[in-house]
Amino acid sequence: MKRIYIVRHGQTYINRYNKMQGWCDTPLTEDGIAGADKAGETLKNIPFDIAISSDLKRASDTCDIIIKHNVNRDEIQHLATPLFREHFYGYFEGMDTDMAWQMIGGPHGYKTHYDLFKNESIDTATDWIKEADPFHDAENAKEYWHRLDQGFDLISQLDGAENILLVTHGFTIRSIADRFGDFDVSCGPRNASITMMTMTDKQRKVTSYNQMKL
Repeated sequence: MKRIYIVRHGQTYINRYNKMQGWCDTPLTEDGIAGADKAGETLKNIPFDIAISSDLKRASDTCDIIIKHNVNRDEIQHLATPLFREHFYGYFEGMDTDMAWQMIGGPHGYKTHYDLFKNESIDTATDWIKEADPFHDAENAKEYWHRLDQGFDLISQLDGAENILLVTHGFTIRSIADRFGDFDVSCGPRNASITMMTMTDKQRKVTSYNQMKL
């Protein structure tokens, strides 16, 4: 059985300014670096066999910070891959978050993303993002999961890797928890929070969500 420690990247400037951040990227703030350090301390005694992150710099940098704290830091290979990038928001990249979600959820009767996520699946929200994008560049659920499933297939092929660090993004962790767990995902994972997932040949299961401690 593989144990996957899924960490959301530390706070970025766009997070601080409450803007949509998918494939666009900004650096970690001082608080973001401190959060990554804290996650590293929390996970330091987990002997990671490999570390995987999104190839976006905010996730890759967070992963490197966590690795520096780890008992296996001298042996851990860090694989950065676009397969675990955040959802691509298309037209909404960089837009004020509340304004964007009003445009996405408004036509369906939702004024806030909290109300939307409380009542609809994440996959439905993902489809609505592409629907509301005037360019239709944003990923829909089918496109998004085609990419993420390739990432999980990659993990499943890592023979001998039992403890895996995965550093990715808020909407992605929310999507994983919604599909493979039974959690209230109306509140997204906090920066540098830890979500636990187990994987066998037959099952993927999220066992805890949005925790700051193990």
